[in-house]
Amino acid sequence: MEQLRGKRIILGVGGSIAAYKAPLVVRLLRQCGAHVRVAMTPSARHFVSPLVLGNLSGEAVALEMFDEQIQHGGSWHIHWAHWADAMLIAPCSAHLLGSLAHGLCDSVVACLALALPRSTPLVVAPAMDTTMWEHPATQRNVEQLRRDGATLIPPEEGELASGLWGVGRMPEPSVIVEHLVSAVSRAAAQAPGYVSSRPLEETVHADRLTAEIALAQLVHGEQGRLDGVTVLITAGPTREALDAVRFLSNRSSGKMGYALAEAARDRKARVVLVSGPVALDPPQGVELVKVETARQMLEAVERYRGQWSIAIAAAAVADFMPATPSPGKLKRNDIGDRMTIELVRTPDILASLGQSKPPDGVLVGFALEEQQRLDDGIAKLRVRGCDVAVLNALDAPDSGFEGDLNTITIVTFDGDRAVRHSYAPAPKRVCAEYILEHAVRVLRVRHDAKA
Repeated sequence: MEQLRGKRIILGVGGSIAAYKAPLVVRLLRQCGAHVRVAMTPSARHFVSPLVLGNLSGEAVALEMFDEQIQHGGSWHIHWAHWADAMLIAPCSAHLLGSLAHGLCDSVVACLALALPRSTPLVVAPAMDTTMWEHPATQRNVEQLRRDGATLIPPEEGELASGLWGVGRMPEPSVIVEHLVSAVSRAAAQAPGYVSSRPLEETVHADRLTAEIALAQLVHGEQGRLDGVTVLITAGPTREALDAVRFLSNRSSGKMGYALAEAARDRKARVVLVSGPVALDPPQGVELVKVETARQMLEAVERYRGQWSIAIAAAAVADFMPATPSPGKLKRNDIGDRMTIELVRTPDILASLGQSKPPDGVLVGFALEEQQRLDDGIAKLRVRGCDVAVLNALDAPDSGFEGDLNTITIVTFDGDRAVRHSYAPAPKRVCAEYILEHAVRVLRVRHDAKA
């Protein structure tokens, strides 16, 4: 990953059960070409061995302020802090979070964070049980760190080490590194004296996209591959003609569907992308079927009946179409001041996919809902036969149509129980990895059960 190649990263490891993921973070950072030094709190050593982290990083691990292994001439913490291009703390326990927020130097990790120059990014991934995360004291500490300029990676919802279900899980290493990439990109963009032949925003976006693609190729590994699997994806809007020049449509850009197609292709799947009209370059190595109307999209999807193992209905299909579109152009003078248009429902493509789903097939559906109405989206998708539901938050900032970010909640169904997995705003390519990972898990469980 070019964005991290040659970068010097300090990884701080706090005392949380999630510390078992720290070796994976080190390994991924090294694969991305970064130089890594590790510092640990005393309690972190109960969860992961310094020997493991030292071997993976290739550097001595900082454990104590007066550790002879790293004490070369004194003030080692200042030398480390000025050596680093960024500092990542993962996991960050509630205690360590409080130390960071209040500027306490009660561990080598907190001391290094306090010694960082103001221009050096600090990225923090809290991990703790739900009641601890939701406690007002913890939230005050989180807000203080944000005001101080740190990047906070929100914990995810899921099963916790306590056996309870809730928010508090540290995200997977791939997600953590993606947030680090974003922080490093922002720091580079804000650095003085930057010279480029392209506009700054375009440069940062291009570099970030390259980093995301490289990261996606690293994280899915052998288990996530889809060799020999056909993945059918619908993307973009549809257009329903009013007359020869006008149509009903929506603001869908198709970016989410195209990101899914690229991610599935990179997992070695055969990808069929049925796309409405979009202003995007077709992905290489993907079978592209261009359509315009909902009926055309349904016909295209029906041609692949029985061929797919995973179908992802990411298209924003128009709900209604004119009952009798005009064959020519409607003239304004002929219409007058008002015009009444009779609309009829378009075909329900998702329901059709659910009805024709292969016995072991996995169907992924999308719904766009306001935060307080997410349950409506879950019910709508479940009744159509979806195995995985992706809920886009309509009112989430910096997300949704036309943008590069999405705020999604992925729902999987365990009997009568709907299990939610909520994610922080992320680039659509990263969201594609989340979605595919859940679909692959369902597919794998069904194949294992059949075997």
